[in-house]
Amino acid sequence: MTRIVGVHGIRQSRTSQAQLTRDWLRALNRGLGDVGRPDLPADALELPHWTGLLARGANHLGPDDDLFGADAPMSEEEADFVAAALAEVVRQDDVDAVGQLGTRTLGLPQLWPARLNPLLLAYDLRFPRGGKLFVSMMREVRFYLYQPDLAAQVRAMIVEAFDADTSVVIGHSLGSVIAYDLLRRDEIPRDRAIGVRTFLTCGSPLTVPAVRRGLGIADGEPLKLPGDIAWVNVFDPGDFITGGVGLSAVSPEITDARVDNGIGDPHSAVRYLRTTPVVLGIAGSCR
Repeated sequence: MTRIVGVHGIRQSRTSQAQLTRDWLRALNRGLGDVGRPDLPADALELPHWTGLLARGANHLGPDDDLFGADAPMSEEEADFVAAALAEVVRQDDVDAVGQLGTRTLGLPQLWPARLNPLLLAYDLRFPRGGKLFVSMMREVRFYLYQPDLAAQVRAMIVEAFDADTSVVIGHSLGSVIAYDLLRRDEIPRDRAIGVRTFLTCGSPLTVPAVRRGLGIADGEPLKLPGDIAWVNVFDPGDFITGGVGLSAVSPEITDARVDNGIGDPHSAVRYLRTTPVVLGIAGSCR
């Protein structure tokens, strides 16, 4: 009985589906315990390990290769996408400050275009050391958005995780983009989607207009889900992947829930999963 389908985010090629499932369940049950709710059974969560599909599709050579890290050359198309995304999340006062400071101290990877330097430094002023991680994330998001055949394979794998008892979908990071893409396309067979009541997104890059445009959503167009699924977006203002903002400004149908994941790794999946908005969303739907 699968009551929750989870869609994980980036950087999961070095782990397994079993380990990810254990980590997610442990975090969810910790959060449920904090609000006085019983633990989820071991079979309540299905978490497809989709990351290998993108890796193979990009001619991934092995688990130690990072196709989107600082040592991987960046194409002009990637640079254009990353630059657009950065321009949409940096603040003008930080850009102005960079103009006064110059970019001598940035020390960016040599394989990244120099035109990204001022934008990255501006982002680092707000999220120290977050700029490079944001770029890496945007490169992987773009790979999903602009490789339609691979993206369809990822969605097909996730569809198989649903059954008639599924009531909650949780998407973290890039996983929130994939999960939203799946739900909005209405690709889940009706007999498996009929019980879905709640969509929970955590640390979602859907806040970035360039990402939404990659899904074919025009600027100013609200995000929508089919049916009467309640959408709760959980975000930490210190999360460098989201730009520190929520999604309610993008769509009135989305309820934002602000949390504090601490300073160590505010984008961490397990930190998001144990927060009160996430576990209350699960507790209210998994009955």
